[in-house]
Order: sequence, then C-alpha cells, then structure tokens
Amino acid sequence: MSETDLDAVPRFSIIVPVFRVQGFLRECMDSVLTQDHTDFELIAVDDCSPDRSGAILDEYAARDDRVQVLHLPENVGLGLARNAGLEKVRGDYILFLDSDDTLVPGALSALAQRLDATEDPEILIFDYARTYWDGSARRNALAELLDESGAPAFSLAERPEILELLQIVWNKAYRRDFVEEHGFEFPVGYYEDAPWTFCTLITAARIAVLDRVCLHYRQRRQGGNILRTTSRKHFDVFDQYARVFAYLDAHPELSRWRPHMFRKMIDHYLTVLDKPGRLPHNAQAEFFHRAARDYRMRIPAGFVRPTGMAGGKYALLAKDAYPALAGLKVAGKVQRTVRKHAGKKVKQAKKKAMDLRYQALLRQPLDDKLAVYSAYWNRLPSCNPLAIYEKAKELAPDVHGVWVVKAHLADQVPAGVDHVVLNSPRYWEVMARAKYLVNNVNFADGVVKREGQVHLQTHHGTPLKSMGVDQKRYPAAAKGMSFRKLLARADRWDYSVSSNQHTTEQWERVYPCNFESVDAGYPRNDVYYRATAQDVLDIRERLGIAPGKTAVLYAPTMRDYQVGYVPRLDLEKISRELGSGDQDFVLLVRTHYFYDQDPGLQELQERGALIDVSGHPVVEELCLAADALVTDYSSIMFDYANLDRPIINYADDWDTYVRSRGVTFDLLSGEPGDTPGVLATTEDELIEAFRSGRWDDERATELRAAFRARFCQWDDGNAAERVVRRVLLGQQTLPEPLPQDERTVAPSPRAAAAAAGLVKLPAPRTAADDNVTAPGGPDIEMAG
Repeated sequence: MSETDLDAVPRFSIIVPVFRVQGFLRECMDSVLTQDHTDFELIAVDDCSPDRSGAILDEYAARDDRVQVLHLPENVGLGLARNAGLEKVRGDYILFLDSDDTLVPGALSALAQRLDATEDPEILIFDYARTYWDGSARRNALAELLDESGAPAFSLAERPEILELLQIVWNKAYRRDFVEEHGFEFPVGYYEDAPWTFCTLITAARIAVLDRVCLHYRQRRQGGNILRTTSRKHFDVFDQYARVFAYLDAHPELSRWRPHMFRKMIDHYLTVLDKPGRLPHNAQAEFFHRAARDYRMRIPAGFVRPTGMAGGKYALLAKDAYPALAGLKVAGKVQRTVRKHAGKKVKQAKKKAMDLRYQALLRQPLDDKLAVYSAYWNRLPSCNPLAIYEKAKELAPDVHGVWVVKAHLADQVPAGVDHVVLNSPRYWEVMARAKYLVNNVNFADGVVKREGQVHLQTHHGTPLKSMGVDQKRYPAAAKGMSFRKLLARADRWDYSVSSNQHTTEQWERVYPCNFESVDAGYPRNDVYYRATAQDVLDIRERLGIAPGKTAVLYAPTMRDYQVGYVPRLDLEKISRELGSGDQDFVLLVRTHYFYDQDPGLQELQERGALIDVSGHPVVEELCLAADALVTDYSSIMFDYANLDRPIINYADDWDTYVRSRGVTFDLLSGEPGDTPGVLATTEDELIEAFRSGRWDDERATELRAAFRARFCQWDDGNAAERVVRRVLLGQQTLPEPLPQDERTVAPSPRAAAAAAGLVKLPAPRTAADDNVTAPGGPDIEMAG
C-alpha cells in the first residue's frame, strides 16, 4: 500500500471482532470484501481466539490490503475487542459486524447512497434479517419504523419510536468524528450494546434511516448466544444501565430522556427475570432486589407506569415485593394450565370438524400435478425425498411439490419451497388430493391412501440392523411396536427405492406387502458423483477444515438398549492422540439425529478438540468433506462407500448390538463384501490403526472395493433421474446404472486440494510401507 493510499480516508471503517468462529468467518469476510462499494477498510480483531480464526484473518490480510488484523494477547470480550478496533479506524463512518453475520450484496453501496442523500447524519440506522442454518431468512418485525418518508434526517425527539427497535450496534453506521468527539466506547460484560446504543442515540443531532436489509443476523442453531446461557453474568445489566444514567448525569441537557431510559432499563430487567434459563434459580430473588433498588433510585418525577400486566410488575418492583412476583408467576402458570385444558376441548372439537372436512376432501378429484414430500417424521427437506424433489423440478416441472413440516420448523424451510404445517387445514387438503406421496419414513396412520394415489417409500439407509417384521425377535428394538399397524402403513407403498440387491431382498422380506422395488440407487447419493473438487473445498472451508488436514468424520448410530446418548469413545483422547502423530488430523463428530444436543461435545468444540457437526443440516456435505469415516453400525457407511474413501468400524459392543437389535450380515467377518475396512474394538486399536497407516493401506483398500461393489451396486449419480422417470413419468425402461469402473466419483479432499495447488499428494502407500504389524499377523484386526 502506498503512502498516498494510507493517507486516504475511506468512506467506511468496518470493525469485526473475532472469537471462535472459524466455521463462519470466511463467509463473513467474503461478504465484506466482495461488496461492489470498495471504499472501506476492514479492521478484524482476533480476540485471542483458540481456533484457526486468527490464521484465517491473516490469510485475508495477506491478499487484500484493505484488511488489517489486530491479534489481542488475551481474550477481552466483545466490547473491549471493539474498542481495540476503534483505536485504528480512519473512515468517515464506523460499522460493526459480528463475525458470524454477513453483509448482503450491495449493502455498502446502499449505505453510501443514503448517507449522501441525508447529508452525513451522525447515525444511520438500517434494517437486518435473521437467517437460519437452512438458508431461510426473516426480516426484522419492526421494519416499518425505518420508513424513509418525511425529513431525510431527524432528531430522536422527532421520532422517539426509534427506541423500540432492537438496540444493537451492528444495524447502524456511526460518523467517526461524532464518536471521537464524545468519546464513546464499549464497556466490559454482557449487554455491552446498551450503553453505547442509548447514549449515541440520545446525543445525536441528526439521525437517518435506510429501509433496506443490509445485514444478515445469523441465528445459530447451537450455542453462540449469551441469552441462552444460565449465568450470574446477566447481573452485568445493572452496570450497563448505571453507565447510561451516569452519562445522563454528566449531560443535564439530555435530561428529557430519563423517563425513556428508565422504562428501557426496567423492561430490560424484567425481561432478564422473565426469560427462563438466564438466571440461576438461587439468584433470581437477588436480581429482583437489585432491580427494585435501581427502580426506587432512578424513577423520574411524574413517571407513569404502563398499564396491564407490565404495569403490575412495575408496581411490584417499586415495592420490592419479590414474593408477590413469584406468586404472580405461579398464578400465570396456573392460568396457562387452565387455558391448556380448555384448549384441549377446543382442539377435540376442531379435530372432529377436521375429520369431517378431511372426509369431504377425500371425495374430491385427485390433483395429478401435485406431489407431497416429507422426510424424517416431518423435519426439514432432506435425504432421498429432497433429491427426488429437485430432480422432479427438472424432469417433471408441471408436478408441483409441497413439503410437510412440523410447526416449529416452518420458518426454517428454505425460501421458495412450498410447504404446509403438519395437521393444518392445508396439510389435510394436500394429503387428500395429491397424486404422489413421497417419504423416507411413513406418513401418519390417519392418512388415507386413496385409489389412484401413488406412494413412494424412499427409505433412508441400507439395512445392517434388522427391520420390519424381523424386529419381533428383538424386544429392545421393537419397544411395544404394533406390527399390525406397521404393515398397514407399508401396505400403502406403491414403490420402494433400493440401492443394492441386499436391500431389495431385505425390504421385500421384512415388509411383506404389494409394492414394486425401484432398483435405482439412493437419490441422496447422487451428489457423490456430481460434486466437484471445488465443491469439496468449499464445504470444508465452511466447516472450518484447513487445507491439508485429514478430516475424520465420527458418526455412530443409536443403541436400542440404551436411553439417551452415551458416548462410546473418549473423543478428547482420540483427538489428542491423532493430533500427536505425523499426520494432521481433525475430528468431526456427528451424533444420531434422535438425540438432543450433547453439552459435552459443545465443551470439547469450544476447547478446539473437535468440530461438532451434529447440527449440520446436510450429512452428504459432511461425507464429501471427510477424508475417512469412523462409525460403528450406522448406515452412513454404505453411503460413504460411494466415495471410495477409508472406512473404519469401531465395534466395541458388537455382541450386545447383535443380541439386542439383530443384523442382516456379519460386519466383523473380515470377509470381502462384509467388512468395509479396518475394524477396531478398543480405543487403542483405533488409534493404532491411524498411526500405523493401516486405515488406508492395501488391505483396507481391497476390502473397501468389495464392500463398494456389493452395497453401491446401483449408485452412479443418476438414481434420482431413474426414480422420477419410473414413478412420476411412468416410464418402464430406465437408464441402466453405469459399470463401477466407468463412474466418476467426487475427488477426495486431498486430491481436490492438490488440484487447487493447496497441498501435494503423497506417494501411494503399499504393504511394504507398513512397519507396524499386529501380533498374530497383518489380518489380526479383523478378528473382531
């Protein structure tokens, strides 16, 4: 950068505090650096992040001179990290961007144009949208407050309703000379946005608004939000409002804002008290008494309490009457219970009316151009149904697809995907009238299969464990299942999708019903034959896997004989031991979707021991990103085998699993076609397999080839096409699967990185390279 460039004042200085966000950081940085308005500087503050975030920032700084990186020697928290960035800003305006959020394309141009149009106000407020892990977005609910009609710029006194917006710093542009003149800075602790936001707004002489979404506010699915943390740190809110009122004390000309700030303070205190899970139970009374003290100390003369329930809570604070508030909460709980029971009767009446309506809908003509899709008991679009849905849009565009989802997931369905909420009136309408019903499990018992409807069962795995009527022999697996109802549900199937002969035989045996097998391959596996090297690199980058690292995906299945998730590996030990060898490993962990979030995994991830990918929505992306798979008996091994990458089975409880669930073949036989690679029954064996190189030697490669030939029989990248042509288009003759030696699978991560010049491929490993041989011979690990 030349001295002239250094002296130039950019229009914007964008401060990005960074801590433990390596999975999101590149997206954040790219969202800034690819803006069409280029007159900015980006000041990234590495708040002593324990992951690779700092290194990622250095990468960006090395290739873009608009990026300046500050590496703090110790973790200081969000507020002080922002202050460190403030010390370096040179731009006309300051923007704050959290490192897991993103600017939308064209945001800076829109901001620059609005600043010009409003003649450089002290503060410009713009809009944002919450974005969810599946890509859907929801705009700020109070967007109407950003109406641009009227005066281009105004004082807060002219539009005090602006205070009702979510008071955060990253939806505003601040003029630098305004910030420096008044010495604004961030405090330590939780709720650090409150003093900055309120003090700047009440001080600014001219404020402007931009009625446009300029920022995407990421709603993390796991973690990343202090508001979901139970902690005494929520007491920091008292210090933050003490700062607000100290500022008012120092600026008597702003005294008109005391009633507003008092109400914002009390509302905030009550929110902390009311929200479950923020305060430890034994700290709630203490918090209330502190809030009551602030109430009495800071109440402005002539203050009028709000009406209704809120006003009642204000009154209790004024009296420091915590027992009364606790009683009010109990009364509210009783009232909710009464409403719940009353609601049951209403629901029963509605159900009866719905049943009558459904019966009427069943008598209406079928819609031959309507297909209903569902996956995993009405979760979000995924798996085989999603691959079929996407291919149907291409090959059968006149067939409209509608997804069924549970109510709490409806706002997460990707934009542009038509969907209905389970048990809603429209749900029953589409279920009654759709020509095609597509699912990877069964639809509810109450769904009537009409004459003329076509039911496609895609399944969601190749069966190693016993399924269907075979489960009768295993009570731990059946758990009171009604096999009569199970078979009645299977009686609705017209087609059953299969990926290999083993699976076809299993389905037709354990579901003795009148359906046609579609031996097409699994549509969800098409991606393994269509993904490019760049796709693989992009996925790994999003997951935070550095080029050159060997990513090991650990994906165990559930246990019918256990309640809840019980870790079978010491993941910290595995990660540590693998990291101490010659090869640079990173461990990705995905628990079964039946289980809730595991706090232990969260802790290990925060410590940098592994990457928890349990919440990642697309398992196929995890497989594409992984250099190797470690699993036990999960059907993921059959899908992963398509990639022709190493598979290691950690089978520490095989005998118990077989007795409790039953299996369709002997995974531990060590015979070609049964065993996909190396077997380990102890943690030490698993570690040794990686350290010695046995996980990817010639023997493992041979076993993998035989396993792939058996279980990836029809997977060639065209499975979805075959299914759509057979089921939706009614074609009898389908394209034959390609011979395995003619299939082109997605490149391994190492090959993709090598093609991009990021790493060099090692020389092929041979049996002669193996210096470690298990006692008893090289095949002893197959004994199980």
